[in-house]
Amino acid sequence: MNRDVIIRVRGLHNQFGPQVVHHDLDLDVYRGEVIGIVGGSGTGKSVLLRSIVGLNRPRAGTIEVFGKVLSALPLAERRLTERRWGVLFQDGALFSSLTVAQNIQVPMREHLKMPQRLMDELARLKISLTGLAPNAADKFPSELSGGMRKRAGLARALALDPEILFLDEPTAGLDPIGASAFDMLIRQLQQTLGLTVFLVTHDLDTLHAICDRIAVLAEKKVLVVGTMAELMRETHPWIREYFHGPRARAALEAQEKNPLPEHQRN
Repeated sequence: MNRDVIIRVRGLHNQFGPQVVHHDLDLDVYRGEVIGIVGGSGTGKSVLLRSIVGLNRPRAGTIEVFGKVLSALPLAERRLTERRWGVLFQDGALFSSLTVAQNIQVPMREHLKMPQRLMDELARLKISLTGLAPNAADKFPSELSGGMRKRAGLARALALDPEILFLDEPTAGLDPIGASAFDMLIRQLQQTLGLTVFLVTHDLDTLHAICDRIAVLAEKKVLVVGTMAELMRETHPWIREYFHGPRARAALEAQEKNPLPEHQRN
């Protein structure tokens, strides 16, 4: 695996009122990997993602992305840096009054200056990349199924050809077949486009299918980071319960019966 650190978090402290969510949290994310972020309810998985992309201001700590301390960047340089990542929030977080194509063009309008015709062509390309039918471009979010909204949100996250893709519970609410198809789409895009994927999830099938490493949030920090095989050997009570429980065994059996195709493995 490439050991070039693309995201470095050190000493992160997040607190909301008296509730401390993270304390002295450290994490490295390597370029080109798919890293899964897991933890129990209230451990701050989404808060960590939001802190890295700048939607939450930590009380303390430093966050480096592409070797730059984000909090120290001038506004103009910060905006240029933000163009290098894309975010898929839960359920797509699409603008309900805009069509799929218009949603995809929102980042283009914010960061780039290009003619409408070119934006239309790029929107069609992103729609195609995420497996949506061409006629999805003119549909509104309310006209899409849950799985289609996820793909439309993913197309918007890819609008500016990012290097890092942040995904917040991307398979939540999808049926098992739809979730498996979305997992394979993420892996295919990651390999085709050379993406680094930061994936917040509780989906054990996703962890088995596409994650190179997994970071476990517990006790207000990243307790351990490792491959699935390494985490299966951990003795911490929560980790053992999570990775050895009935749902974990079912996910492992499903993965053994239907392994990732050879050309999609690292």
